[in-house]
Amino acid sequence: DNAYVVQHAFEQLAPGFASRFGKGGVIVAGRNFGNNSSREQAVHVLRLMGVAGIVSVSFGRQFFRNCINNGLPVVECELAVKDGDEIEIDLAQGRVAVPAHKIVREVPPLPPAVQAILAAGGLIPFLKAHPGWDAA
Repeated sequence: DNAYVVQHAFEQLAPGFASRFGKGGVIVAGRNFGNNSSREQAVHVLRLMGVAGIVSVSFGRQFFRNCINNGLPVVECELAVKDGDEIEIDLAQGRVAVPAHKIVREVPPLPPAVQAILAAGGLIPFLKAHPGWDAA
């Protein structure tokens, strides 16, 4: 049951994380976030938690794409933050900022097609809004 998983997400890594995490928050992680996570359920649980985005040094490639396909913004960069810090992510400009600490990171902007998928809320909503769309 996804509700049970949402209540206990990241429990072994950070006890009480799910109960402290605020909807609309951003997860900041180290290397290989989502590595070996090829199932979309992982992203669905994050969405149910209210995760608005993830910033990580690196991602498992399948997890990264599952995030995009499910409308969850992901950005690769190293970022030092404290719980509760406000994080600004600008996917079009390729910028991540933590204003309270005057931290700004430039990152490669996501390709326009990926930004369009995210703006639509994921791949399925994008394809429904653009019938007959062909990336080629």
